Amino acid sequence: VSDNQQSYVSCKEGALPTVPSGETPAADKPYKYKHKCFQDEVLQVTRSGVAVASVTAKGLPKNKAGRTLKGFSTKAGDLMFNKGDKGCKGASNRVGDGCPYLDYTMYKNYYGDMDYADKLVSAAINAKKTGFTTADANMDFGDANVIGKAVLRKEVIKKGTAYMNAYMYAIREFEDAIDDCKAGCANGIVDGSGQDCNSKSSAAVHAWDEGVAFYTGSLEGSNVGGNTAGVFSYRLAEKRCANFKTCGKQSDSVSGVSFVNIQLFEKLSIGQAKLLVGQCEAVRPVLRDMVALMSIPLIQGTLRYAYKIDKMAGGGKEKGEGAIFAAAIIPRVHHCNSADGDIIMKHMKIGALSTSFAVVRAAFEKNYACMNITCQEVGGIWNVAENKYYADAGPCRQLVAGTNIRDNTGTTATEEKETMPGWATGLIVTVCVLLALCG
Repeated sequence: VSDNQQSYVSCKEGALPTVPSGETPAADKPYKYKHKCFQDEVLQVTRSGVAVASVTAKGLPKNKAGRTLKGFSTKAGDLMFNKGDKGCKGASNRVGDGCPYLDYTMYKNYYGDMDYADKLVSAAINAKKTGFTTADANMDFGDANVIGKAVLRKEVIKKGTAYMNAYMYAIREFEDAIDDCKAGCANGIVDGSGQDCNSKSSAAVHAWDEGVAFYTGSLEGSNVGGNTAGVFSYRLAEKRCANFKTCGKQSDSVSGVSFVNIQLFEKLSIGQAKLLVGQCEAVRPVLRDMVALMSIPLIQGTLRYAYKIDKMAGGGKEKGEGAIFAAAIIPRVHHCNSADGDIIMKHMKIGALSTSFAVVRAAFEKNYACMNITCQEVGGIWNVAENKYYADAGPCRQLVAGTNIRDNTGTTATEEKETMPGWATGLIVTVCVLLALCG
């Protein structure tokens, strides 16, 4: 084990593939890595009377592969929606558990399936139809008429696992932390019943930290701003802030840490503190703000590729990225306004007859207030070479809550909107979580 997050796992197996021929194994590569692993797990204890005479290691370690990206989706129904006789059926099944969870319910209701993320990614892997219960959401990766089909499928597979499978599971861990908190001591105070309140508070914070792990991933390292090798939602926020001029504490720069991650990690710190003292329900509004922030890069990704498809003759790669970003955010839009969600899907799905950036943008902007985000936080598509926004892609302005007015000159770099963001600015809280892949 190392303090360097990128290489702290010196033994990992799980469901990872073996190291390819010619590749040098390392902790930060996505392969089985057995350096410094326990080589023997089963212990044979020999006693002499009551005393232990010897302990002999026997047998190989057992790979439990308890969590997989596929499992984040295939097990989601029982972990996030279905209730047992008391609480979440596939989790602790305690009285007071929050199942069905709000965010997962939006996605389940939209797609009509509990394993919607696995259906989408598996369809891309196997070049088949998604087979969603909701017919309008279906995509066909086997359609011979789909342009750039191979690269398109590749983008959907890579980004689908990160921004649909792992994304929702991160939110699930935050919800589970609140559930764990409610199972602890009221207000974190010993009530005379003999409960170990410290242990119960720690369980809630552990789940909270797991949510951070699934949002961030181990490749980001421990430095502020992370590492470009990252592949989960934290890295997406960093990439999109440069594309939309939403980096920095004021969401108005093309460099520095993203506004989304600055604000999110401040919220994570606040939530952690409340969990430790047993203020369980006080964490819920914090989580709602967090989820709103996490939606911003997905909106930005959809808008970015809608523009590339419409204005720049984007091919298979752009259509694949546009489709998966849209698939990852449309259920939230649909929850606010079903017609607007349907419009975005119609223009962004695999096999769309046409894509209009203006139509997609308008459908999103009408729902920013409902999604608890603002125009400044989403920003506009920034042209680095010309130091201005692309034509017709500048940030909208919110003069009145819920009313968005766009300046289409493409030169609104210095424009200030009337309503400032609803989240206070703050410093990043560095959170390092050890994510166990075996056991």
